[in-house]
Amino acid sequence: MGKGIEISKPSGKLGVLLVGLGAVSTTLIAGVEAVKLGIAKPIGSLTQMGTIRLGKRTEKRIPLIKEFVPLADLQDLVFGAWDIFPDDAFQAASKAAVLDPSLLKSLETPLRNIKPMKGAFEQKWVKRLTGTHVKVGRNKKHLADQIVTDIKEFKDKTGAARLVMIWCASTEAHTTIKPEHQNLAGFEKALEDNSPEISPSMIYAYAALTAGVPFANGAPNLSVDIPALVEMAKRNNVPIAGKDLKTGQTLMKTILAPGFKARMIGVRGWYSTNILGNRDGEVLDDPESFKTKEESKLGVLQYILQPELYPDLYGNVRHQVRIDYYPPRGDNKEGWDSIDIFGWLGYPMQIKINFLCRDSILAAPVVLDVALFMDLAQRSGMKGIQEWLSFYFKSPMTAPGLYPEHDLFIQLMKLKNTLRHLRGEELITHLGLEYYD
Repeated sequence: MGKGIEISKPSGKLGVLLVGLGAVSTTLIAGVEAVKLGIAKPIGSLTQMGTIRLGKRTEKRIPLIKEFVPLADLQDLVFGAWDIFPDDAFQAASKAAVLDPSLLKSLETPLRNIKPMKGAFEQKWVKRLTGTHVKVGRNKKHLADQIVTDIKEFKDKTGAARLVMIWCASTEAHTTIKPEHQNLAGFEKALEDNSPEISPSMIYAYAALTAGVPFANGAPNLSVDIPALVEMAKRNNVPIAGKDLKTGQTLMKTILAPGFKARMIGVRGWYSTNILGNRDGEVLDDPESFKTKEESKLGVLQYILQPELYPDLYGNVRHQVRIDYYPPRGDNKEGWDSIDIFGWLGYPMQIKINFLCRDSILAAPVVLDVALFMDLAQRSGMKGIQEWLSFYFKSPMTAPGLYPEHDLFIQLMKLKNTLRHLRGEELITHLGLEYYD
């Protein structure tokens, strides 16, 4: 056992600042409040229910992750949010209709107390929504300054000792890295010039980094994943992570595709379609926002299957993704996958998946874990891109020139080995030859 990294204690309250007070955020907040009261369990949360093996299997040291590394306690979490609609968390959760009304009623007091701050909004980035609770500023730098002020006021009001910020708002229209995004000086000039190339999610990320607050992007927007803000995160010693929370159909792909490749089973096609009726589905009904999401969902198989290394197996995979807005389904997303595979001597087979999932129920524990691990990263002196959290994202951020690792099981090994490294424990490779010497 080594020395490990010096990690400051999670003393005091942790403020979790959520951009967007919609279905995901309100499901998270209500869930944490329910767990605090002892009326629910944090199912789906690795930080709360997961264990980690230490040393050899014969040692039988398998503590809970939250007992192995010093994570903030759920009792110490306080929540704040921005939104472009004025509904408090109880009203927003009631409209989202993810949770049972009886459960929401039992949590009404803490949910009523969370009233959103006005959001930074620009119609061109989310065409299907029209904000009624939005900030006004002379330029985008002024909007960022207002968010920095919000952060300071929230911290003073709640007495939070530390903060993290997570983008849980809608998917923005597609864009690519532009000259304004290449370096921090150019980005700040673009803010002052009110450049159309600066999206609201970038404004929030900039404000978080200015205030020294870790920032994670739960949507597929570029957001913090641009050279200027990566540079800023390193300069300000702030952790960043993203992008696009991995919850439903893509989670299944990162479970199944590694299995196909491990057994050298070929894939000819993978057709995926979803129906979704919540605000996320409404936003993705716009082709520009869908293009952002489509790129995030399509990239997974390419990196897992590595067709350049296995052309006979994966060199001609037809991968299609559709998302249809279907209001009657609400937050209960349904995903269908039709997978055409082939085996020995090229004989074809098929796999069909019908995943009737609850979008926000799957996403809420992921947001919780990301918030707690981002806080841990900052207290451990980690800065810049936190690739070890790729386990939670469809399009993991990586160092320039480094391809992302999408295999869920490799991602989990990376995450747990990072925790072992922080505590000075031996990294586990699963070689196991020592048991047979």
